[in-house]
Amino acid sequence: MDSSGSAQRLEVVVAGDEGSARLDRVLAAHLTDLSRSRLKALILAGAVSLRDAPIRDPAYHVTSGDTITIDVPEAAPPEPKGEDIALDIVFEDDDIVVLNKPKGLVVHPAAGHETGTLVNALIAHCGGSLSGIGGVRRPGIVHRLDKDTTGLMVVAKNDLAHASLTAQFADHGRTGAMRRGYMAFAWGLPGRHRGTVDAPIDRHPYAREKMAVRQGGRDAVTHWELLESFAGRDGKPIASLLACELETGRTHQIRVHLAHIGHPLMGDAVYGPHFKTKANHLGPESQATLAMLGRQALHAYLLVLEHPRTGELLHWEAPLPKDLLLLQGALKAAL
Repeated sequence: MDSSGSAQRLEVVVAGDEGSARLDRVLAAHLTDLSRSRLKALILAGAVSLRDAPIRDPAYHVTSGDTITIDVPEAAPPEPKGEDIALDIVFEDDDIVVLNKPKGLVVHPAAGHETGTLVNALIAHCGGSLSGIGGVRRPGIVHRLDKDTTGLMVVAKNDLAHASLTAQFADHGRTGAMRRGYMAFAWGLPGRHRGTVDAPIDRHPYAREKMAVRQGGRDAVTHWELLESFAGRDGKPIASLLACELETGRTHQIRVHLAHIGHPLMGDAVYGPHFKTKANHLGPESQATLAMLGRQALHAYLLVLEHPRTGELLHWEAPLPKDLLLLQGALKAAL
């Protein structure tokens, strides 16, 4: 083991008597100074290698005699630093910031994304007013969007706003005025104009980075409405544009729920991989546009909430971003 400096390169030789052949468990048996969650994060980040090839699957089975290399990066600072990252701000006052998040922007620092996040941008933009709000790693963040989901987010700038927004998001409009709406391009055509998915969500039993509909999971309710349908080259329906509203706020909720009812999001490599062959039924322009999209076709277009200080009802809508407008146009052309 080379532990010079603050970064480390560790080596583990598999003895075969660790009690499991799984990579994460073998490493945990040898590297007791690193937590299991830390080891998993290192694996997923590509910092664990076998014969110079990164292994990103914690469940990968190693064999006796294998030499595993682990590159442990320098410890991240306890608090994220401000970075000059442009933000598309649609509203701001002394209490809140509402922004239109672009694709590719991670909300808060985590393993593999210690910098270049929305939190880093907010610290630079807002200065000390965010200090200590929502925890050191997530100042001001009361909800989040997936890295490649675009659209509206609200951020608290002080304790009063943080407490109010946290309560509103916990309630999700059941007794208050909050609404969160999404535009979703999904495979297939639902058999009716509108519906509700009421199905509990929990961690996937095997793929821990995924969520799944599971009995005993947390309550999850998504309302959807059909806005537009699109035909393939053969003239048969192949995709739909759905407006979805959340009654709960579970991780990946819309992505999981739409996949559960057989209409996964277009471009969703996690929850819709079995629908890749569907693209063969699209016209050439639609196929090319979908290939260039490189993300799930989901946009948070609607946000309604009560101002945390005044109680005023505030309403924002963000139009589809350019990449989804291009997808919509290509699907309409059906050529």
